[in-house]
Amino acid sequence: MTRLPPVPYEDWDTEALRPLTGGRTVPPSNVLGLLQHHPALARSFLTFSAHLLARSSLPDKERELAVLRVAWRRRCRYEWAQHVPMARRAGVTEDDLDDVRTGAGTLVNRAVDELETASVLSDATYAELAKQWDERQLLDFVFTVGGYGMLAAALNTFEVEPDDAGAE
Repeated sequence: MTRLPPVPYEDWDTEALRPLTGGRTVPPSNVLGLLQHHPALARSFLTFSAHLLARSSLPDKERELAVLRVAWRRRCRYEWAQHVPMARRAGVTEDDLDDVRTGAGTLVNRAVDELETASVLSDATYAELAKQWDERQLLDFVFTVGGYGMLAAALNTFEVEPDDAGAE
């Protein structure tokens, strides 16, 4: 049972969702239903979230691996269930998912783990990332890890259930 049940779909403030949806109709989702409790926060958060999800300079595969590592570390069932299908569409394989789950020493896993543990990248990890990514991508990576960490904290605190109970 969720601590803060989603606002019923028929009661949604669709203007609060505009930063994410662009005004198009979206199906019900538990995270958007949660945010409907606070439309001003929803507008602000979804503006930031839309950047991370749709306008980030990160390659899609690396972005999704980072989100999944955050979800796995934080035991956020909702984020995991939402992002596994997105990750697969971005080219993430079952082996990649196993690496996320086991904390294999991939660069993305190491970087997420450092940010989640110490809120800073080590010099070595930063240098390795900077060989592959430009300044915008480095910024997008750090903000992706932080943003999805913040979302995981909210989803876990309010006990938001995955939209599809059959998801991974």
